[in-house]
Amino acid sequence: MTSTVVAPVTPAETTRGAEATPRRRGLTWLGLVPFGAYVVLFLAIPAVLAVASGFFDADGAFTLSNFSAYTNPAILNNFWSSLWISAVTSILGAVFGALICFALLGTKADRALRSTVDSASSVLAQFGGVMLAFAFIATIGAQGVLTKWLISLGLTTNVFNSFNGSGPLLYQVPGLVIPYLYFQVPLMVLTFMPAMEGLKSTWAEANATLGGTRFTYWTRIGMPILAPAFFGSLILLFANSFSSYATAAALISQGGIIPLAIRQQLTSETIVGVANVAGVLALGMVVVMIVLMSVYTALQRRASRWRR
Repeated sequence: MTSTVVAPVTPAETTRGAEATPRRRGLTWLGLVPFGAYVVLFLAIPAVLAVASGFFDADGAFTLSNFSAYTNPAILNNFWSSLWISAVTSILGAVFGALICFALLGTKADRALRSTVDSASSVLAQFGGVMLAFAFIATIGAQGVLTKWLISLGLTTNVFNSFNGSGPLLYQVPGLVIPYLYFQVPLMVLTFMPAMEGLKSTWAEANATLGGTRFTYWTRIGMPILAPAFFGSLILLFANSFSSYATAAALISQGGIIPLAIRQQLTSETIVGVANVAGVLALGMVVVMIVLMSVYTALQRRASRWRR
């Protein structure tokens, strides 16, 4: 029978081991410095400056008079338009995106179909701004390819050419629903698919063993588990639509939603001294976004319990 001799650990070695851990942690934090600098320089400071400008007048004196903008019916209408179009596009995007995720649930992640959908969703979720606006103008605009084709067939094109007698639908606030869905649905696929994949096969097997049906599985197991992730993704889509600017700016020349109203306050040539009102409107958007992100974080934390 052999015996193993363990060499004693000297105090110096213990000290070196204790010092190594904090040193490694310090090096780990250094990796976050570039990202932290980016957030501070390009997100935090501009946001603070933009919001703070609402508390000063054109001469730089502190004032709260800019908040009177929230009594302006036009401003309130812009907020309402932003809220309802965000609600409509987020609900439709969430429903269509969830159906796509459900259809992909039976496919394998390494197959061509799944890879194609994932790649397309990643690209289309970021496809916006002037490029997206031009694509829809060239397709369903007054002189768009689809519009001219329908005219050649003798079909009515009122849905594209006019809306309530006030011009083409695409160039009005309700017309933003169509291009917004173009990036809302792919974003829903990207955010909701991991939750769908988190459903364990053992849950379905337990449901079947106890005599449950497919309907029972989804109503009593699947949907309750997916609900936090679904509503979290819905809120993310709402925030994405609420803050969108470039696509709407390329399609709508005047205000209609709150981001365009902010631009109008900054570039107005008819009313002088209203540039600081944009800061007050930006503060309103920040408050809405903080509320949305707080609810989203809470829902994501609840949904993560089922992924462990």
